[in-house]
Amino acid sequence: MPSIGSKTYAPANPRKVAFLGLGVMGLPMAGHLARAGHTVTVYNRSAEKAQAWVAEFGGQARATPREAAQGAEIVFCCVGNDDDLRSVVLGDDGALAGMQTGATFVDHTTASASIARELHGIAQARGIKFIDAPVSGGQAGAVNGMLTVMCGGDAADFAAVSDAAQAFARAVTLVGPIGAGQLAKMVNQICIAGLVQGLSEGIAFGQAAGLDMKQVLDVISKGAAQSWQMENRGATMVDDKFEFGFAVDWMRKDLSLVLDEARRNGARVPVTALVDQFYADVQKLGGSRWDTSSLIKRLR
Repeated sequence: MPSIGSKTYAPANPRKVAFLGLGVMGLPMAGHLARAGHTVTVYNRSAEKAQAWVAEFGGQARATPREAAQGAEIVFCCVGNDDDLRSVVLGDDGALAGMQTGATFVDHTTASASIARELHGIAQARGIKFIDAPVSGGQAGAVNGMLTVMCGGDAADFAAVSDAAQAFARAVTLVGPIGAGQLAKMVNQICIAGLVQGLSEGIAFGQAAGLDMKQVLDVISKGAAQSWQMENRGATMVDDKFEFGFAVDWMRKDLSLVLDEARRNGARVPVTALVDQFYADVQKLGGSRWDTSSLIKRLR
């Protein structure tokens, strides 16, 4: 998959921004910001990857989050989890130490709602704005600049940065106060978990019945059973191909956030808890890095 796809960018006010974290999501997201005309400074734990990004997209790389954030109007971030987020935001070398008063930190990490509220409080005390903004759309969405961004924060703060985020998104939406973006992403993952398990069972059932499942999927995708998962993963599930997309390890991380939050708020998520254990079975099969559609492997 190319590092970045082609996209036509809407006219935007060029901004001075930083991007922290150049993984499979962050690298193309930062690339779209640069291609859209923004001045981008990047930081990555692996300096080699940051220098490679600069060689492709221009801009600058810095050795610490603090240095990358200095002078930026907006600091975007996409790292692995709560602990990774703290490591790039807090401390003497963290982004907040380098950000100017009035700047905005936009966190695209899929993390807990509690870390969003915690970091918002710390940022606010320093005169810095904070928005939690997890994304959906996977690596392909990041490469093509077609992510869905779910944001939590103050309406005025959101309005000031949403145009820049459009560089890598097809939809950037404020869904509530701080933490609401992370909670919305949890809803997203709950829905995906159930859909993929249902699709897995349907394909396995049809194959056991001797059906041409690619033909069947083509037929039923035109009816009420249609879903993104069916359209984009159905045929590859039939072919037993899982070497792409959103990894099982990442999904289990996300579902652990869901289950923790459900214990806190009292929501009942029995199917999600069950599918999480099914993903544990896939990990035992050696599928930690397989795409999440590999749930079907445990049915074969």
